[in-house]
Amino acid sequence: MITLLLLIFVGIHRAVAVTHSLKYFYTSSSGIHNFPEYLSVGYVDDVQISHCDSVTNTSVAKQEWMKKVTDEYPDYWRDETKTCIKKQQAFKESIRVTKDRFNQTKGFHVFQRMYGCEWNDETKKVKGLEQFGYNGEDFLAFDLKTESWIAVKHQAFVTKQKWDHSKHIAEYEKSYLTTECVKWLKMYLRYQEKSLMKTVLPSVYLLQKSSSSAVSCHATGFYPDRAELLWRRDGEEIHEGVEKGQILPNNDGTFQMSVDLQPPSGEDMQRYECVFQLSGVKEDVVTKLEKAKIRTNEDSSSQIWIIIGVIVAVISAVLAVAAFFLYRKKNGPCKDKDYTAVQQKTKPENPSA
Repeated sequence: MITLLLLIFVGIHRAVAVTHSLKYFYTSSSGIHNFPEYLSVGYVDDVQISHCDSVTNTSVAKQEWMKKVTDEYPDYWRDETKTCIKKQQAFKESIRVTKDRFNQTKGFHVFQRMYGCEWNDETKKVKGLEQFGYNGEDFLAFDLKTESWIAVKHQAFVTKQKWDHSKHIAEYEKSYLTTECVKWLKMYLRYQEKSLMKTVLPSVYLLQKSSSSAVSCHATGFYPDRAELLWRRDGEEIHEGVEKGQILPNNDGTFQMSVDLQPPSGEDMQRYECVFQLSGVKEDVVTKLEKAKIRTNEDSSSQIWIIIGVIVAVISAVLAVAAFFLYRKKNGPCKDKDYTAVQQKTKPENPSA
C-alpha cells in the first residue's frame, strides 16, 4: 500500500501551469478477483472527469462541470456508455491474444492502453502519446515522429507489422493526437474554467503527529493554484525550520498544500502564524499558532484525519488505474480515440492486438 501511495502522489503531480492534458486509461484484466475485467477513466489536468467499468456498464461524469458537455453534445454520455460496453469485447480479445503469444493460461494478467495529448497554451506545442502495456511492462507504442509502431516486446512484433501496413491507422493516429484530442481538451477546459471562475479560499488546519513533531499548516479546497503558504514570526516571514510542500490537485478541481514548522523550543507559540495568500485576493488568511488550534493524533476527534481523508479520496479516484501506476512508473499516459464514440462518429475500428 505504501508503494501504491507513493506512485499515486507521483502520478498526480500537477504539470507546469500553462501545460494542459487530456488523458484516458483503459485496462482489461483476467484472473483478478473483485476487480472489473474492463474499465476506462479520463483525466483533464490530473483531475478525473469520467469513469466506466464492466460492473456498472455506465459511463458517468466525475466532475459537475463535465455534465455541461451535453449542452453541445446531448447524447454524449449515452454514446460513451455504448462505447464502453462495445469495447469491452475488443479488450477481452486483446488480452486473450496477448496471453496466447506469451504462452500463458493461468494466473492474473493485465492489458492496458493509454492515450492522450498535452497542449501548451503559450507555445501552442502539442504532444501526443499512445502506449500499450502488459503485466507491468511496456508492450507496444506509437512513434508520432515516424508515424510507425514500436514493438517493445518481440510478442508485439506481429501487431507492429499489421498496423504499420495499414496506412489509415497511422494517418488517423497523427490527426487525432495533434488535432482532435486538443479540440476536446480545450472544450473540457472551457467547462472547467466556467465552473471555477471565482476564487475560492481554503479551509486551513494546524496538524501535528505528536507533541515533539513539526506543526503542519494544511490549506485545502482553494482555487486557483496561484497561491502561497508560509510561516511568519513576529510578522516577518521565516525560512529556517520550515519545510514547504508542493501544490497538489484535489479530485474536485480545487487544490491543497502544506507547510511544516519546527519552532525552536522554549519560544512563545503565539509569535508564529501561518499565512495563506491567494492570487487576486487582497486579504490573507492568517492562522495563529495556538495550542488549542492544533489537532494531533492523540486527539480522537482530531481534524488531522482530514489528511487520511484526502489520501482515501485520491485512492478512490485512481483505483481504476492502479494497475497503470504499477505498469508505468516514468512515462506519460495515453488515450484511445476509438473508445469515445462521440469524438468521431465514423472513425475506423482499430484491430485487436
